[in-house]
Order: sequence, then C-alpha cells, then structure tokens
Amino acid sequence: MSKKCWILAAWLLIPAAIQAQELEAIQLYTQDELLALIQTNSHLKRVLADDCQLVRDIDARADIMQLPAYQFLYGDMLAYAVCVPRNVERGWDLMLQAAAQGLPEGLEQVGRYYHIGRFVQPDIDKAIVYLREASALGNLKAQLRLAQILVDGHGSPVDFEQSYRWLHHAITADSATHKQIQQLLSQLAQKMPARVVANARRPVK
Repeated sequence: MSKKCWILAAWLLIPAAIQAQELEAIQLYTQDELLALIQTNSHLKRVLADDCQLVRDIDARADIMQLPAYQFLYGDMLAYAVCVPRNVERGWDLMLQAAAQGLPEGLEQVGRYYHIGRFVQPDIDKAIVYLREASALGNLKAQLRLAQILVDGHGSPVDFEQSYRWLHHAITADSATHKQIQQLLSQLAQKMPARVVANARRPVK
C-alpha cells in the first residue's frame, strides 16, 4: 500500500474510532437510579467507579438545574473530596438546598449531621426539625434516629406518639433493623400512657 493510500485509510478510520469512544462514554444517571444509589449510600462509590467522568454534568444539574438529588450528590462529593477538591462550605450549602426542596435523604442527612456534629456544631433542636420532616416523608433512617433521640431524653413528649406510630408501621426485611425497631418501640412505650400507645398502633388511614 502506497503512503497516500495508507494515510487515506487511516483518515477514514477516525470517525469509527470516535464513534466507538462515544459508545463507551458513561451515561448520566437517571433520577430514579441516582435516588436508588443514594438510598443505599453507594452514590460516591459509583462516581468513583465511573472514573469521575460525569463531574461537569453533575455540577450543572446541581447548580444550574437545581435538581435535589444532584445537589445531594454534588454536596457529598465536595464535602468528602470525591473527584473534586474539598469544599465543605459549598457542599453543605448544596445539602441544605436539597433538604429545602424536600428530598427525604437530604433532610435525613442534614438532621444526622446536626445530631452528630459533622461539618457543623451539634444542634439537637435543628436535628429534630430535619429528622421529623424526613420521617414524615417515610425515611426509615430518620425515623430510627429521631426515636433514639427521644428515648435519650431530648425533644418534646409531644413527638412520642407520632414517632411510635412511624416505627410501628415501618416495613423492613433487615433483621437487625427489625430488632432495633422493636427495642425503640419498647422504650418509647414506657414513656407514654397505654391509651396513647394503643392509639399509635391503629392502622394508618
């Protein structure tokens, strides 16, 4: 093959190579897929497994489109320096934005961080506010943490009945979580009159 023919053949192969690279490109997560990753706490591992290829897309959906699931994801990435330089202040702001939009996982995380004092000073009152909101949206992690806070003597007795109701009607296939629920229900029941416990056990309409 002459040099000219070799160059022509190589040139014709370039589009095919580009197309192959495009086929191998990582696809951005759908909203449902991202929420599933967040719920199993595997969202940061997934970003790393994808070789940090989606950082710009994630940033755009968090900052420009203001999608709560992506605000949650990018906030975590910034707070824990996953694929981006650490920026706890901006990360925390994005977590708050996700919570403000009513994302249950965002509400639970902000409440948990206020409870344990991660990135912020411990604040039980703020923790209860966020955890209560997440609990009302069905977040089991928030329901468990809120109940534990109440059992530990914090918060208001006004919250006992609702906290008991959430846990009594919670559904889980995890045996350890089931045992934890039973223990918390027993401890909450000791803080309430029998009639209040009976009322909390009634079917949810």
